[in-house]
Amino acid sequence: MSTTADHTTSDQSVVAPGPARSDADRFMRRMLRLPVGTTSTAAEARSAFQKSLVFTTCRCLLMYIVLPFVLPAVGIARGVGPVVGIAIGLLAVVSIIYSIRRFWRADHSKRWHYTIFGTAIIAFLVWATIADTIRLFE
Repeated sequence: MSTTADHTTSDQSVVAPGPARSDADRFMRRMLRLPVGTTSTAAEARSAFQKSLVFTTCRCLLMYIVLPFVLPAVGIARGVGPVVGIAIGLLAVVSIIYSIRRFWRADHSKRWHYTIFGTAIIAFLVWATIADTIRLFE
């Protein structure tokens, strides 16, 4: 019995090649710990982006308008600003990382743009969390 080069057996499977990715794309996917072959839709990526912006916006409104001006004028919430800022800031960081992962899972055309934007916001939130922690222990 002879076999030819183009003969395949039933236990061999044909795997469709994935999209061609640059070294930088492969590095980011490894860094974000994305499973191979798992994808998301562009709509899911946009939804995650919108949610992360809502958390960041709420944090800014609370920290820079409500807590320093509105609540002290009413006579409440003195000294709770740093605690609330740290909690909301951490929630915003988690949300941004989640949305960055969604952009990458979806192979969204703007994934690099959002990664840079999200990283800049995370850097600001880390700075704000450090400032809030310092204020908390003063």
